[in-house]
Amino acid sequence: MQHIHSTLRSRLCAAAVLVLSLSSLAACAKKPETAPAASTTPANAVATVNGTPISRDAYEFYVKTVTGGKEPAQLTADQRGQLLDAMIGMELMAQQADKDGLQKDPQTSAAIAVDNMHILADAESQHYLKDKEPTDQELQAEYSGAVAKMDKVEYHARHILVANKDLAVALIKRLKAGAKFSQLARQNSIDASKTNGGDLGWFQASRMVKPFADAVRSLKPGEITPQPVQTQFGWHIIQLIATRPVTPPPFDEVKQQVANRVLQKKLQAYVQQLEKTATIQKSL
Repeated sequence: MQHIHSTLRSRLCAAAVLVLSLSSLAACAKKPETAPAASTTPANAVATVNGTPISRDAYEFYVKTVTGGKEPAQLTADQRGQLLDAMIGMELMAQQADKDGLQKDPQTSAAIAVDNMHILADAESQHYLKDKEPTDQELQAEYSGAVAKMDKVEYHARHILVANKDLAVALIKRLKAGAKFSQLARQNSIDASKTNGGDLGWFQASRMVKPFADAVRSLKPGEITPQPVQTQFGWHIIQLIATRPVTPPPFDEVKQQVANRVLQKKLQAYVQQLEKTATIQKSL
C-alpha cells in the first residue's frame, strides 16, 4: 500500500534514528555480559518486550517501510538487528506512554484516531480496487476526454505583480512611454518571477486564475494589458510574448497517469455510494 508507506515512513524513520541513538548511548555503559535467559518469544514473534510480542509481520512491514521496500533478507544481519532494536525501543516508549496516560491526551488520541482512519481507508481502497483494473476502452475514453478538455494553445508571457492599483497604473504609463518591462519587473514586482524580469515561461491559460487567464487570451503577441488585472494575489501588468499550438502527449506516454485517473474516479464513485447509505451528521 504505497500511500500507507509514504504516510508512515517519515515517522518510523525518525523513531528509528531516535531509538538507535539512545541504544548507542546505552551501549557505552553496558554491564558485563551474563548468560542469556531461556527464550520465551512466541513462534510468530521476533521479540517480546515486557511480555508483549513484536510479530514477524509487524517487523517485516517496518523494515520495508524504513528501507523503501526491502525485505529483511536483503539486509545484513547487523542491519536487521539494528531495526529490531529500534522496534524494541519504540515498544518500550509506547508502553511507557501508556503508563503515563498519554493515550488520554487529546492531541495524542486525535493523532492515533486520524492515523488509524488513514490506514484503514487506504486498506479499503486497495481492497475495493484490486479487481477493477481499467479496461482498454475505459483508458481510451478517459484519454480522449482529457485531450478534448486541453487548451489548444500555450502562452509565453511575463508580468509585473504589485500590491495596489495606483502603482500598476503608473507602471503601465511608464511602459507606454518606453520603459523596459523586464527592468520594471525587477524593480517593482512582488512575484518570484521578478528575478527573470517577470518571465513566466510557457503555460496553459487554464492553469492560471481566471482573471489572469482571460487577460492573456485577449492579448496578441507583444501587447500589454491596457489596464491592471486584479486577482487574489494583487494587481498584474501582463505582456504576451508568443503563442504556440499544444500537441497532446501520445497515449502510451501517459497511459499510467490515465489509468490512475480512472481508478481515482472509480474510488470517488465508491465513496459517494457509501455516503448515500450512511447516516452522516455534521456539527461544524
